[in-house]
Order: sequence, then structure tokens, then C-alpha cells
Amino acid sequence: MENGKLKYEDFILYYKGNIELLNRPKIAIVGSRRASKYARETTKILAKRLSKKYTIVSGGALGIDKAAHEGAFPNTIFVSPSSLDIIYPKSNKTLIENIYKNALAISEYEKNFAPFKHTFLQRNRIIVKISEFVIISEASIKSGSMRSFEWAKEYGKKVYVLPHRINESSGTRYLAREKLAEVIWDIDEFCRNLGIEEKNNVLTLNEALQKYGSSLYEMELEGKIEIKNGKVFFN
Repeated sequence: MENGKLKYEDFILYYKGNIELLNRPKIAIVGSRRASKYARETTKILAKRLSKKYTIVSGGALGIDKAAHEGAFPNTIFVSPSSLDIIYPKSNKTLIENIYKNALAISEYEKNFAPFKHTFLQRNRIIVKISEFVIISEASIKSGSMRSFEWAKEYGKKVYVLPHRINESSGTRYLAREKLAEVIWDIDEFCRNLGIEEKNNVLTLNEALQKYGSSLYEMELEGKIEIKNGKVFFN
């Protein structure tokens, strides 16, 4: 794990972890702390797919941020609202410590700097500024995630949102309705348009067992596959 200080874009940043991740193209994924199960799961799948080509940047919070980091890990950057010696939020301690060791965490603040209301907004501006574009997975109309949209508008970054049901995620539905953001209707198509081809073969569990035998479960432990709903997804 590396520790240090550097100038990147317009920012002086302190960092822990794999600084090489800054050299990859980056996508910001942000959203509600109290996100729906649908939004969390879709974000995790999307982040995993995108991380084959991009580093995923988010804010380390509960909900959407956590799903984005977990899906993309270790190709992910956590932008902290506090100095890196203060882990915030503490409920994500394990995730953040893993990011320190295997991914990358950055902050504008040196030591002993606790988060304040304004530092969350300042963190959001970094997330947006260093990324090629922004995905807002879920957000209420009055939320910090919608402030990320304002930063995106200021920096000329394109914004994408997930589709939601009526009366859910009022912020992203507003952005979609007003044509201020583009809706990701299909993950496969979205990824193909970014030059990420679907290389994951999907087999039924029985087909995979016939092909790989008991080694299938070793592959699962190694993170090479995911077994879900009777299907095997190859990473």
C-alpha cells in the first residue's frame, strides 16, 4: 500500500493505495445512501462490467456508493469527505480498509480532519471532475447526489441514470424527464457502446458442473465466477 501526496487535475490530494488507478479512464457512480435493493444490485452489476475498462469512482457511503465500490473492486477509487486517517462512515470500515490495501483512496484533507456538511459537497466535486462521465443510480430530488448533477453540468460531464418505477427516485426521474440525463435502459448495450464486449459466458449450474466438476466451487471462491439463481456467470 502506497501513501503520499500529489497534484492531480486542479487538486492537491492525499492518497492510500494503488495510485496507478488514476491513470485509467474513470467513471463516477453515485446515489442514495438508502437505496432500493434493485438500485444496489443493478449498480453492482454495472460497476463490475464497467470496471473491465474503467476505474469506478465513488464516495464510500452506504447504499449506491458501497455497491459501486464492491462491484468494481479492486478497480475503484474512494474519495473521502475526511482525512484518510479517519474512516468514514465507520459502518463501511472493512470496505474502506480493503480499498486502502488493494484499490485507491484519495482526500483533500491532511490529518485529523473530520467530515463536515460542506466536505461532502466538496468531495462530490472531485468525484465528478476526475471522471469522464457520471452515473446517478438513485436519488431523491433534494439530495447530495443531485448536487453531483450540478457539478457535472458545471464541468460539462454527461450524466446517466437508471430507470425507476413511478414514485421512486424522484431526482433521477426528474433528470430523465427533463432530458438532463440519459437513461441506461440496457446494461449490455450501454457497455457495448463503451467498447466493453460481453465476454462472460452464462451457463446453467448443471451445464457448468458437467464442464468443470467440483473445481467450479473453487472458481467461485477465487472470484472467477458467480453462481446465482441456478446460473453461473463467468467474470
